[in-house]
Amino acid sequence: MIITKTPYRISFFGGGSDYPEWFNKYYGEVISTTINKYLYISCRELPHFFKHKFRIVYSKIENVKTINKIKHNGVKQLLNYLKVKNGLEIHYDGDLPSRSGMGSSSCFIVGLLNALSKDQNINLNKKKLANMSIEIERNIMKENVGLQDQIAASYGGFNRIRFEKNNYTVNKIICKKSFRDDLNKKLFLLYTGKSRTAEKITRSYTNKLSQNKKKNIKKILDFVDQAKKIIKQNNSDDFGYLLNETWHQKRELSKLVSNNKIDYLYKKGISSGALGGKLLGAGGGGFLMFYVNLNKKKDFLKSFENNVIVPIQLSNVGSEIIFYEK
Repeated sequence: MIITKTPYRISFFGGGSDYPEWFNKYYGEVISTTINKYLYISCRELPHFFKHKFRIVYSKIENVKTINKIKHNGVKQLLNYLKVKNGLEIHYDGDLPSRSGMGSSSCFIVGLLNALSKDQNINLNKKKLANMSIEIERNIMKENVGLQDQIAASYGGFNRIRFEKNNYTVNKIICKKSFRDDLNKKLFLLYTGKSRTAEKITRSYTNKLSQNKKKNIKKILDFVDQAKKIIKQNNSDDFGYLLNETWHQKRELSKLVSNNKIDYLYKKGISSGALGGKLLGAGGGGFLMFYVNLNKKKDFLKSFENNVIVPIQLSNVGSEIIFYEK
């Protein structure tokens, strides 16, 4: 039995610049962190007396005899990629819903790859885990995804990730304890109640990098530079205000990023005491993140008492094996 624990991530600044369609021509940079909400994968070898060889348990249950009969594309492609021969039972459980802007699809691939690699006696460091996950999602599964989610889930922590042609570097963000404490106290997730598939949204701007889109992403990268200065100056409230600015810039990338419901919830959050925030992930639904003034915390929570609010804290670890027994 093998169990992996993989953190979800939130991306503060630079989202959209982590797509090869962009950074292979220019450069990309994101500021993101993993949080104390996790995706768990358990994997065990199946005894031979079952009629099926593979059992996959997620929102559905699949009992199949061959890998190619598996409907869950991520599981099927990973098992084929690693040339798995032994029968397996795989369970997926998450603290947060899928398709909600938290990088759950990439977290799943990272977590399952971590488990299967252990099962197949393949040693992976953080870099290899991230690179193989990117290879599987982009080139094998043909998903139109950026690179930041797989890297964040593999490395863990509060990071600045720089993308250049065919390469990336991960640098831990050094900040004062008071800055980190403020983020832990003031960041909240609000669930919009709608899951979505990011593919259509991201294709609406990554496939057509018009001059206007270039201006949007360059402005988003300017916010990354501003955020680095704010962190150095230890001014967490300015960090919150800057989230508001980058959200408005992100909305310009595509008309699919936001909608009337998201705009309503965001405006309500700002009027209820949030200094800033943004929709996480590609857009269209999922979670809104807010940075809330502590003096307004009660008002903020009261105004959303009929919604799902999730307080979060920054985490330091990436995907890890938390249980292993032959």
